[in-house]
Amino acid sequence: MILRQLERLKSAKTIDDIVVATSRDTSDDALVRVLEENGWAVERGSLDDVLDRFLGVLQRWPTDAVARITADCPLLSPVVVDTVVRAYLSSGVDYASNTLDPSYPDGLDVEVFSTAALRELVDLNLDDDEREHVTLGLYRRPSRFTLLNVEDSTSDNSSLRWTVDDADDLAFVRWVYDELDVPGGFEYADVLELIARHPERSRTSDHAVRNAALIGKETGVMKGPDS
Repeated sequence: MILRQLERLKSAKTIDDIVVATSRDTSDDALVRVLEENGWAVERGSLDDVLDRFLGVLQRWPTDAVARITADCPLLSPVVVDTVVRAYLSSGVDYASNTLDPSYPDGLDVEVFSTAALRELVDLNLDDDEREHVTLGLYRRPSRFTLLNVEDSTSDNSSLRWTVDDADDLAFVRWVYDELDVPGGFEYADVLELIARHPERSRTSDHAVRNAALIGKETGVMKGPDS
């Protein structure tokens, strides 16, 4: 699944380098082996302090900005990635994403933030949640950091669930890949059209709450324009 996701991300036109930021824990050894055997860059850091992992990436791959995509999104859209990155670049904000007020399906999440803002964040008195969820400390502080929400200009599809957290999610994603395994790959609109023809196969927030891990904590591979 991670290899499929990385191949999709590689098609984004605004991304220069792709780095998978995972942990030093032995449970991630198999993941790292597969990634390295397939030629992907990997940075290993703390299991729980994910913010520290990102700092490790920035030491080896200096950049002015980073785009963050979590590794449970095998239906990610290169077009949506480019949309959010370009909105960030044109706005001059510290943080841009399509998750502050979601309108895209869960699983097409993209966050883009400046390295300067992340380094400023690190110097603050952060709690454990803010160190685990990386960007939580940025959008918890709208008076300190400038934020931008990027909306889907076509429709509100925020109720759709395209991320992978359980076996049913994985079965849905496998079905999409089987149905849309065409030369050149598929895009966001292709998946929408597929579930419009097969609404009984669709996954929604009725099956699982969006961002359940962040409920009560204020919701929300590593890559950046100059990295």
